[in-house]
Amino acid sequence: MNGEELQKLKELLYSEDNSNIISEIKKMNPLELHIFVANYNWNSGFEIPKAILDNGNCDLGTGLLLFYRADGYRVLESKDAVTESSLSDWKKFISNLFDKIVAGDFPNKMISFTPPLTKVQAFKLRKSNSGIPEIFFDKSPGDDVEIPVL
Repeated sequence: MNGEELQKLKELLYSEDNSNIISEIKKMNPLELHIFVANYNWNSGFEIPKAILDNGNCDLGTGLLLFYRADGYRVLESKDAVTESSLSDWKKFISNLFDKIVAGDFPNKMISFTPPLTKVQAFKLRKSNSGIPEIFFDKSPGDDVEIPVL
């Protein structure tokens, strides 16, 4: 991506007009979505991440990045983390995202993502819940992408 495209993403990240951000997200390509997610401030809620997930260009690597950035590790530790959570927006988002990843509902697999798990974390998760699909442990297919800080 060139400097002008990165500047546009940066302006969107700091915009407070969610309807404009969502409108622009609908037009983004897989790389733009991935860089946007990597720089997204999660204090802004789930409306924007949901729009990213709904974009047909959302790559599997971006979906996994969304999952881990949205505290998906808690889901892998215990399914009860979702059912017992009082955060209804998070529950709905993370459950939908988990199901979409497991179902293979990401047609694009061009951007690689390596789950941020240590060997010890991965071992403990596998031991405590053998039903976790390997997609949550393994590097996803695609090319490694350098993520600029915006």
